[in-house]
Amino acid sequence: MHLKNRLDAHFASAAAVAAGVALFGAAPDADAGVVWSGIVDINIPSTSDGVYVNLVTGQAGVSSGAVAGWHINPFGTNSMGFFGAAGAGFMRADGASATLVDNLAFLTEIGASQSFGSGSGGVESTGATAMNLNSSENLIGFRFVNAATGGTHYGWMRIQFTGTSFSQPRAIVEYAYESVAGASIEAGVIPAPGVLALLAAAGFMVRRRRR
Repeated sequence: MHLKNRLDAHFASAAAVAAGVALFGAAPDADAGVVWSGIVDINIPSTSDGVYVNLVTGQAGVSSGAVAGWHINPFGTNSMGFFGAAGAGFMRADGASATLVDNLAFLTEIGASQSFGSGSGGVESTGATAMNLNSSENLIGFRFVNAATGGTHYGWMRIQFTGTSFSQPRAIVEYAYESVAGASIEAGVIPAPGVLALLAAAGFMVRRRRR
């Protein structure tokens, strides 16, 4: 199925728990399985600092000093780039360039067998894995190190762009990561609508792995 159709179903599911996210906050809860942020819409300023995000706590801010233990840092004034804390990186090498961050197809495996850049990296703008402008059909794969355990975790985030990769508004719409260190995750997968509603009612944004 085309990514847009799958994301349309995703949006319908997420809408069912939007009120729950607002009530319980954006910080994801950890459990065995996939940890999902819910719809967070974290703005990515068009600045050289951008935004810093702690994926575990959900905290975000426009300076590194404002976000303790931050993991990822999308930024850029004239282009879109990603910077990662020590051990963090963004999935690449499946598109036209071996060094640019890819827009992944829905259900793409994100794990240790894939290629990740370290430090900063721009986004793919040509070929099959180019970013989609004026769209939120952009799935980015990442890895990060959980400071509490020292383990490397794999995850995905969905990015909203307007007419360019650096113009406003642009945002991290949502993200998810595998709570088990070293385990792979599939890009873009979230719970079924009924499960989402139950999790929202209980204050959890955690998805058990779909078999």
